[in-house]
Amino acid sequence: MSDFDSRQGHFYANNAIRHWVNTRHAPHDGAFKKAFEADKEDGLPAIQIDPCEGQLLKLLLTMIHATHVVEVGTLAGYSTIAIAMALPPQGQLFSIEADPHHAEIAKRNIHDANLACDVHILCGTGLQTLPTLESKGPFDAMFIDADKIGYVDYGAWGAKHIKQGGLLIADNVYLFGKLLDDSPEATTMRQFHEDTTNAFDTTCIPTPDGLLLGIKR
Repeated sequence: MSDFDSRQGHFYANNAIRHWVNTRHAPHDGAFKKAFEADKEDGLPAIQIDPCEGQLLKLLLTMIHATHVVEVGTLAGYSTIAIAMALPPQGQLFSIEADPHHAEIAKRNIHDANLACDVHILCGTGLQTLPTLESKGPFDAMFIDADKIGYVDYGAWGAKHIKQGGLLIADNVYLFGKLLDDSPEATTMRQFHEDTTNAFDTTCIPTPDGLLLGIKR
């Protein structure tokens, strides 16, 4: 059964429902599955996106015929592979990962995935690495799933370097349920929400921790 939140008056999905839906709409195997299970296989944090969120990334990028994409936050390469699967052979994906160990695991998984497009894993912080990509733009899309305190800066970069009609997508914009807290991180995340509305037509998809979607004006 689904659970019922009497305070909000609506049903929401429990873990069993989410698992059933993921296996039907977002199945994966091989290197894709290995990247998703990197917390068990490689000891990485279990913070990768949900399978249906990965499928959503793939579908959105396919719909806009994306060819050039930037990702901030690679981890083990799960979202990276999902994005790359939407790109044509001439496509390019630049994914930024601050942790060298995570970057090496991602490179292995991406190599094993035998993707058609070019995928570049760039080891460094988002603030250090994004300026080096400016000559590659404008970009069709940007996906942000990295240090939350940096979202304002990443979003500002995206507003300048995503083409008109391109997508800005950001995960964890509910800040793990702490978006309205009185903390520097929450204040910064709220500012990210506000700032994106200046350059993008936006919505916030109610995934488990919120997925912001914006179309560049």
